[in-house]
Amino acid sequence: MHRGTKIPRVLPATPMLQVIEEMTGKKLGVTCVVAEDDTLFGVITDGDLRRMMRKHKEAIFEKSARECMTANPVTVGRERLATEALNLMEERKITALVVTGRSGKVEGIIHLHDLWRTEMF
Repeated sequence: MHRGTKIPRVLPATPMLQVIEEMTGKKLGVTCVVAEDDTLFGVITDGDLRRMMRKHKEAIFEKSARECMTANPVTVGRERLATEALNLMEERKITALVVTGRSGKVEGIIHLHDLWRTEMF
């Protein structure tokens, strides 16, 4: 699981150019959109970004993270087993899953490649 400064995160008002830079720098294919206290508002995935760029073209750079995010994303509680996370990712056809605590704060991100590397599956 990716934790701390390895978690790509931006505030809702972050301009999309900075969102793209955060996604690119952290290399997980997703960025969390969070409040100042790390409460999760939504996510922006590589797929979301491609769809928004197709729809808005250059105007994407005039938008904020809030305008482009997927609200209420699929998450997993930190007390769940890796097998449960993998099943959820396969079921929802997603490659990264945000791990949240009971308060809804971001605690980490699990990427499908991380699970494969464990050789548990």
